[in-house]
Amino acid sequence: MDQERTTAAVQRHLDQLAGDAPAAPAVRALLERAADRLHHLCAALLHRSYPRLTRPPLNLQADELLGAVVERLLKALRRARPGTVRQFFALAGQHMRWELNDVARRLDEQPAAVGLRDGLVPAPDGSDSGLSAEGRRMLEVIGNLPADEREAFDLVRLQGLTQAETPSTWAASAMTVSRRLKSGLQLLAEALGDLRPDENRTGPNRTPPVEGRRDHG
Repeated sequence: MDQERTTAAVQRHLDQLAGDAPAAPAVRALLERAADRLHHLCAALLHRSYPRLTRPPLNLQADELLGAVVERLLKALRRARPGTVRQFFALAGQHMRWELNDVARRLDEQPAAVGLRDGLVPAPDGSDSGLSAEGRRMLEVIGNLPADEREAFDLVRLQGLTQAETPSTWAASAMTVSRRLKSGLQLLAEALGDLRPDENRTGPNRTPPVEGRRDHG
């Protein structure tokens, strides 16, 4: 029920933004009303797909990520005018990924040895603190999926929504979400199948490796 109320309220603010109302107040009202869901999505994406950023030396928190994403959306919504709740959260998800990828890239570019500071030691060679060429390729392939497949994969596999929760954000039936997700997974398996031995290749019903998850090397 809360999700339905949020969806309806967000749509009203989007309608105001598309009309003759002053843009700045409409954008602020939109972001304030969507804040709880945006925070949930930030936390899910951060801890599910980028857990290394929550550990030292960054210790990134969902509140910090949300603040950065809101800043990005304030700038993006000066030009972009998403007409539906689905389009708005797709835009927000895109900026979440961009922000996390920028944070990860800056971390990767730091010198490996920074000395002892604040009781921290540099990560040892072979840890998961760096983003490999394979990891960058995976992110690129995910970003190049067709829009519907990319959005379904993003909501379910990256942001951690269940397929039952996704329709309220995506304005699509659970069956459509499932179909798009399976299609996206198949495309990812075909594009990334060479990254694993034949017996362990990602199948159409398995998630390909995503940045930051230790068990995906």
